[in-house]
Amino acid sequence: MAFARLVAAVLAGLLLPLAPVAAEEVDLQLLLAIDVSGSVDNDEAKLQRQGYIDAFADERILRAIRSGPKGRIAVAYYEWSDSVYQNLVVDWTIIADRASAEEFTAKLKRAGISIATRTSISGAMQYGMAMFARSPHASSRKVIDVSGDGPNNDGAFVEETRDRLVAAKITINGLPILNDRPNRMGFPSMPDLDLYYQDCVIGGRGAFMVAARDFENFSDAVKQKLFLEVAGLGERGFARVAVAERFTLPVVWGRPPTGRIQPAHFKGDCRYGERQSNDFWRFRQTFPD
Repeated sequence: MAFARLVAAVLAGLLLPLAPVAAEEVDLQLLLAIDVSGSVDNDEAKLQRQGYIDAFADERILRAIRSGPKGRIAVAYYEWSDSVYQNLVVDWTIIADRASAEEFTAKLKRAGISIATRTSISGAMQYGMAMFARSPHASSRKVIDVSGDGPNNDGAFVEETRDRLVAAKITINGLPILNDRPNRMGFPSMPDLDLYYQDCVIGGRGAFMVAARDFENFSDAVKQKLFLEVAGLGERGFARVAVAERFTLPVVWGRPPTGRIQPAHFKGDCRYGERQSNDFWRFRQTFPD
């Protein structure tokens, strides 16, 4: 009887729910979402990857990480294209010092790069939301850093997706790459992509964007943007440190007021990419040669 009671007690213990594992607290959970759609060739994709490798070797960024209350951030890196293509290159990783930063970038260096087709910024955002949901970390700030060289033209509408993430207290920052070359299929680039990102992509507390003038300028833009994300500086805070840290690219803070005059191409249309894509493929079907 005593043995039976012991077995019953052990079995009862096994049926109890496991105590939740406490999430590791960090100063920031940061998702790096990188465009590898058809407008990005292999050399440009390598330049983007190298930009982040260089950024995490920059002492200014490492110093910003160490200066936070927890002294560490959690970072994950994924590449995206159309609405069903998101490739997780490096999963959630704690970066607290140079050694952990080098471990993170070593994984980036080893990983292959795949180029896909269409551009779904909304798909990248939705994937990011799922990444935060399964993150083993806890923080007061959650940020998706979206870089790309074209507007949304696949999947859900970008402004609707952005608003859902903002409602969930996720900040979306932008790094548009101003590239005037058509892609390998002849699909045109978008004029005023920086304004599109400002109006339609970024959002949430402290949202901002830094535009890269081209892929060669990308590394400098990444370093400046990553520093701001880690340090959590607003416009005034950045103004105080920009000269000392030798950051020179202009930063656009937040979304613009409604009713401003837009350039002829963009006109504040967050569905510009979808219309541009429809027109392009309709033309290709009508004039296949």
